[in-house]
Amino acid sequence: MGVLTRSFPPDLVDEVVAGQGRTEQRSRLLPARMVVYYVMALALFASEGYEEVMRRLVQGLAWTARWRGTWRVPSSPAISKARSRLGPEVLAALFDRACVPVARPGTPGAFYRSWRLVAVDGSTLDVPDEADNARRFGKPSNDQGQGALPQVRLLALAECGTHAVFAAAMAGIATGEQALLRRLLGKVGAGMLVMADRNFLGYDLWAAAAATGADLLWRAKSDTRLPVVTELPDGSYLSYLVAPGTRGRGTRIPVRVIEYTLQASGSAHPHNAGEVYRLVTTILDPQAAPAEDLAEAYAQRWEIESVFDEIKTHQLDARPVLRSRDPDGVEQEIWGILLVHHAIRDLIHTSARHAGIDPDRVSFTRTLRAARRQLSDQAGLSPLPAAPRPGHRHR
Repeated sequence: MGVLTRSFPPDLVDEVVAGQGRTEQRSRLLPARMVVYYVMALALFASEGYEEVMRRLVQGLAWTARWRGTWRVPSSPAISKARSRLGPEVLAALFDRACVPVARPGTPGAFYRSWRLVAVDGSTLDVPDEADNARRFGKPSNDQGQGALPQVRLLALAECGTHAVFAAAMAGIATGEQALLRRLLGKVGAGMLVMADRNFLGYDLWAAAAATGADLLWRAKSDTRLPVVTELPDGSYLSYLVAPGTRGRGTRIPVRVIEYTLQASGSAHPHNAGEVYRLVTTILDPQAAPAEDLAEAYAQRWEIESVFDEIKTHQLDARPVLRSRDPDGVEQEIWGILLVHHAIRDLIHTSARHAGIDPDRVSFTRTLRAARRQLSDQAGLSPLPAAPRPGHRHR
């Protein structure tokens, strides 16, 4: 199975399936292991129908006599039932087990001094306009009225140097990104510099994120009150955050503020030239991280925007709406998408490391195409359960 079994070996898949109580009690045409890989294959071939994806998944093994005599491509309804039996929990648990940070100390753009650069951001995905989807996820609305399609809000933590997503949470559109970030705090810790846009800065969330041991570098909104306590030699200053509603008399969290204006020349995003940025960080010592360095490091936060572009534009072939028509299927599909993206990004990092180049020089689209070809040419597992040991039934 090429890139999929490289990142998610069959033994690991079987272990996760068993841990979630989805091991079959009898032999099936579509056992759980096969369905796990099939859901990931759906994320590789987003423009293909259910049965065609299954053909692509298994055609590399279709020559064996055992297959010719005992296996056939199931119908779309049979595939849908198999996905329903599996549920989303297996794919979520597999992501939790296998999708971890992959950068090494020598990976270009992955570290600033001793800190691993990590970015957090969110996006939305449209799903089919089915009643159950609308009830689970809700529809966006504004002054013009309600949107046409239900939407899932997805929040991701990704390495800036490799684009590898190593933590994610999803919910209905009414759930804010701040609430989703709280679900991911167990995935960050000491040695990370977590960067976030201005939507996230607040006393309670900052305190919770800082308590993980990770250092933070978050942008502040223009109306955030950050009084100057001590000016520092590098142009930054010490300030503090206070809990809302305390009128400044509550417990204070000390922070350091870096303020700068984007220049037209040399800016990664020249359309923002002249915009004033205020960054808030837990790194209070300017010698440990000078203000200019942190401003430059913060530009790496934009890498997570590229992550969502890779997923939504290239991996999903710009498909505007996910294919799953029920809420559990939607969540399962999204976990499959994230698993495949991590597998491709891990492969890119490994290839770049062996070649001694920056992972940014390796094309995501070309690697994706190679993974699609490899899926058909190098299948590495049987869709059938292993033959039972004497005295044991199929499981």
